[in-house]
Amino acid sequence: MNLYQKKFDRIKNIKTFSLKKDFNFGAISFFSLAIFMGVGAWVQLLIFPSFPLEGIVLLVSFVLVIGLIIALLPMWLTAIALLIIMWIGVMGQLSPYLYPLAIFATVGILLASGVQLVQHWDKVIVLRLGKFKKVHGTGLFFLIPMVDRIAEFVDMRIRATDFSAEKTLTKDTVPVHVDALAFWMIWDAKRAILEVENYTEAVILSAQTALRDSIGKYTLSSLLSEREELGREIQQALDAKTNPWGVTILSVEITDIIIPKELENSLSKQAQAEREKESRIILGAAEVEIAKKFTEASKQYANDPVALQLRSMNMIYEGIRQNNSMMLLPASILDHMDLGAVLGTAAIQKTQEENSKKKATTPKTQSTEE
Repeated sequence: MNLYQKKFDRIKNIKTFSLKKDFNFGAISFFSLAIFMGVGAWVQLLIFPSFPLEGIVLLVSFVLVIGLIIALLPMWLTAIALLIIMWIGVMGQLSPYLYPLAIFATVGILLASGVQLVQHWDKVIVLRLGKFKKVHGTGLFFLIPMVDRIAEFVDMRIRATDFSAEKTLTKDTVPVHVDALAFWMIWDAKRAILEVENYTEAVILSAQTALRDSIGKYTLSSLLSEREELGREIQQALDAKTNPWGVTILSVEITDIIIPKELENSLSKQAQAEREKESRIILGAAEVEIAKKFTEASKQYANDPVALQLRSMNMIYEGIRQNNSMMLLPASILDHMDLGAVLGTAAIQKTQEENSKKKATTPKTQSTEE
């Protein structure tokens, strides 16, 4: 029992243990039985008006207890055994004159057991004398007492089943633990009941086998990066196997992949090294771009000393403004930052350039006048 429990402790919607039953004895069955007992008591009083009411009440109560027992053990064998006990009690302990009420009780128990209600999401497999009769859908229907029986109520809704593959080797011989979730449903209730003994267990075991087979076809890296592809492969393989059983697999999703701690640490270091490599490459490319821009700027500043001085002053100002503190500079830098001298030198240089241009144009003018 412990091994079985450990095997399926991760499985959702697995069928729990249930008693064998031939029919359902529910509220409608109790209501039908109550109607029969009321009519039976009325007929009993019509036939034997002077019969004591205590005997009638006692038999009605016993029949209702029989109904409760049948609801717990809904089998034709149970109903027949309890009816035999009832007739023995009526003939031996109560009174043979209760036979009208006992007849109505017998018919009521048998007919009430045959009244069945099927929920909207269920399908019912009906067997007649051990052979398949039909699949009954939603609503009320009637079973022939002791001839018909219900094989099983089949839930047609979508189900979610959690399954796993423990310590399965990948293609590169890495042991992994993979958890998966399968969404499936029954599309043919007849096949699901008649073709396979336990369709839930069959689907679960088939899913685990398909998961192990698919893991062996992938390396660890592809297994981690191609979860959707793995899920589709398992779904197709599993659907091909379960379709003859009347079961279809809608989808399979990989929920978790667990690898050994030692390998997890090495993969983390490898990923960190890859990220550091990429960051250094990006930083080197940025340095190249910056060097190109500095080269272009130096060419501009070489031909324009005023711009270079202004840029120097701006850099010092920005440094003081951002840090909001005192900045120490060498005394020699002040000579280079003398803006008046720089502007005066630039003005003299500009005047000299204009005079040289005038001297260059004067001889041409004189030669033209001659």
